[in-house]
Amino acid sequence: MMIKISPSMLSCDFSKIGEEAEKIAQAGADMLHLDVMDGHFVPNITFGAPVIKSIRNRSDIVFDVHLMISDPLKYAEAFIKAGADILTFHVESDSDVKVTIDKIRSLSCKVGLSVKPNTPVEEVFPYLDVIDMVLIMTVEPGFGGQSFMSGMTEKISLLKKKLLETGKTVDIQVDGGINEETVAVAAQAGANVFVAGSAVFGAESYKEAISLLRRNAEICCL
Repeated sequence: MMIKISPSMLSCDFSKIGEEAEKIAQAGADMLHLDVMDGHFVPNITFGAPVIKSIRNRSDIVFDVHLMISDPLKYAEAFIKAGADILTFHVESDSDVKVTIDKIRSLSCKVGLSVKPNTPVEEVFPYLDVIDMVLIMTVEPGFGGQSFMSGMTEKISLLKKKLLETGKTVDIQVDGGINEETVAVAAQAGANVFVAGSAVFGAESYKEAISLLRRNAEICCL
């Protein structure tokens, strides 16, 4: 599976969010990770569809939109119209999982399904035929800058094993505490899409930070 780096805009300077998106695209990122939080599903609030639409006007990079909201079914269409290329929602949300997947696919958008740290990864297994990506949270969702939870590598490995057994091609994304060291740990376990916030936005050079993450992940996949 191809290694993909998806810097998280949660760690950018929000007063320059459009400019930051352009810089990330120019620095060689594969995707732009946009965390949408409603203050209910997770204890934080970020931004909604209008902000994503405004960023879309600044860059054509793949928008990797992560809905950490209680009712993704209700808002899916708005985020797709705003520019989402991949729309990921949580298996723990209040919306019916299969109905939400069908809704997203009907709007010609790729679908991701996410699990929080305390949710068994097996919860996504029934949907592997109809999704494009599984996002395994390696921190408790809600805030950036947290440390990678090493216990999540077992979930990555279990999912990778299941995909190999069934011959399914689904990206495995990890989000939370990803840096130049933990990216290798996650890649070794089977992940191929990496969300990194402060490891990119806290670096002097976005390009060098993204290249280092990619290189360290690829070494483990040789």
